[in-house]
Order: sequence, then structure tokens, then C-alpha cells
Amino acid sequence: MASSSNVHVRICGQEIVKYDLEIKALIQDIRDCPGPQSALTEFNSQVKEKFYMLRLRIQDLEQMAREQDRESERLAMMAETESQRRQMLSNQTAWRKANLACKLSIDNMAKNELLDGGENPSTRQRKATKESLVETSSNITESLMSISRMMAEQVNQSEDTIGSLATSSRTVQETNEEFKSMTGTIHLGRKLILKYNRRELTDKLLIFLALALFFATVLYILKKRLFPFI
Repeated sequence: MASSSNVHVRICGQEIVKYDLEIKALIQDIRDCPGPQSALTEFNSQVKEKFYMLRLRIQDLEQMAREQDRESERLAMMAETESQRRQMLSNQTAWRKANLACKLSIDNMAKNELLDGGENPSTRQRKATKESLVETSSNITESLMSISRMMAEQVNQSEDTIGSLATSSRTVQETNEEFKSMTGTIHLGRKLILKYNRRELTDKLLIFLALALFFATVLYILKKRLFPFI
């Protein structure tokens, strides 16, 4: 059973590393994304999916840590879980920054295109430019709303993660307190055992002395009765 548990722990750890690397790669793609908005939306959709899978794997690792029989292994796995959660929060922050940078780049490109289009004297070009401006403005508004919702979701997830970290910290602290209590109980038990052993030795000595006195008394009485003149 222990071997099977270790295999599951290793597999879970490997999947966490895999999702972490995939998220980092997607964040880099977002930073380098030249547009259009649909490409950024697709990248964000993939990142959300990877974060969801990563969060599930971290929860699985935490559950397996709680099921460990050895306290040392349980504490080590809980520490690893907290480390992975902190890494996930770092990735979420990088994700938000990459989105803002990409949006700014796309907006600047759109503005430049609009300015270039305005210099064309053709009426058709001006009409196309106006339509492009309206579409770009609509896309920008939608993107900003999407980013705002995404940031709100990330804030809620961060709060949940912080709550989980606080719970794990309390669990570790309670475990340490239990160890201290067990240590005190063991020391007290040892003192009682030593005290009992000393008392047992004293009782044996008293019994031996009582028996010696008893036999001496019996011998004395027998001597007086059998040999009264001696």
C-alpha cells in the first residue's frame, strides 16, 4: 500500500510540474502575442483550463499528504503543497501582467492603424477606418471587461488559497503541540516506571527482612523450648 501511495504522489507531482511549465509557456505566448484580440482570448482560455487542472492536482497532493501514516512525510508533503500554491499565485500574477501588456500593445497597434488610415484621402478608406475604429473600440471594451472579470476570479481564488494555507499552518501547529504533549506524557510515564521499580525493590527488601526476622524468631522459640538450659 505504501508503495502504491508513493507512486500516486510521484505521478501527481509530475503532473503539477507539467501544468506549471505549460502555464509559463502560455504566459510567454501572451506577452509575445501581436494580436488580434481573438488570439489573446484563445490563449487566455487555455491558461484558465491549465490553472483549473493545476488546482485540482494540488488539492489531490494535499489530500494524499493528510493520508500519510508517517508524520515526517505528511509535514514534508504539506510543505510541498504550500510551495506549489505559492508558485501558482506567482503564475497568476504574471498572467495578469502579461494580459495588460498584450492589451496595451494591441491598443497601440490599433491606434497606429487608425492614424495611418486617416491620412488616406479616399472616402472608402475613411469609411473602413471608422468601421475599424468602432470594431476596435468594441473589442477593447469587451477585453477590458473580460480582464476585469478574470482578475475578480483570481482574487477570489487567491483568497481561497490563502485560507487553505492558513488551515495548513494551523494543522502543522496543532501537530507540533500534540508532539509536545506526547513528549511530556512519555517523560511522566518514564518517571512513574522508575518510581515503581524503586518501590518494588524496597518492597522486596522489606519482605526479605520480615521473613528473616520471622525465621529468626521461630528459631529462637524452638531453641528455648528444645534446649531450655542452653
